[in-house]
Amino acid sequence: MPAPVAIVFDVLGTLVDEPAGLRAAIAAATDRSADGDVDGLVRLWQDHVAAEQEKIVAGRRAFAPSDVLDAEAAALVAERAGITDAAALATASHRLPPWPDTQAGLARLAERFPLIGLSNASPRALLRLNAHAGLRWHQALSAQGAATYKPDAAVYRLAVDVAGCAPEQLLMVAAHAWDLRGAAAVGLRTAYVERPVGDPPTASDRFDLHARDLADLADQL
Repeated sequence: MPAPVAIVFDVLGTLVDEPAGLRAAIAAATDRSADGDVDGLVRLWQDHVAAEQEKIVAGRRAFAPSDVLDAEAAALVAERAGITDAAALATASHRLPPWPDTQAGLARLAERFPLIGLSNASPRALLRLNAHAGLRWHQALSAQGAATYKPDAAVYRLAVDVAGCAPEQLLMVAAHAWDLRGAAAVGLRTAYVERPVGDPPTASDRFDLHARDLADLADQL
């Protein structure tokens, strides 16, 4: 595969451990350890956000930024768990921990390639998340700029427009096969990175690269 002009990274799940961050925030708000009950609340949060994003992509709901969807999810969790301050819980997605290889991997890749973050998180959430997790970018883009969510083609075109090159000159990196399928449909090259919370490829998926982590991805590039 020819060297990409720039590398485009998914953020949630790929570079930060979203369930762990939500779990910690919910456990703290409920004074519980990260037990099965808290895991169920994490699933409630993530399932709501995913379902609402799918509605927006399909045109069944008007666009709402991720801050709104997170606030809705936090309210559901608060009602289920008896939490009184849902507003404070709603910013849990701003404080997600990076995977152990994330910071070093981004720094290494940034020595050779321009790096673009492309996230379904709002600009406000992305700013705070980048700072909290120590993510290094040359450009960070939010799906809010396209008033929709991945895997809508309009979101990937944000990265294409910023890079100013042909789609096939960009490499999309994600731990979610659905995300990579969306990028490939626009013409981007694709690299799957293994994460325990990701969406693994199926037997029919044909991505350009498959890496164990960011160090392995850098070695391959």
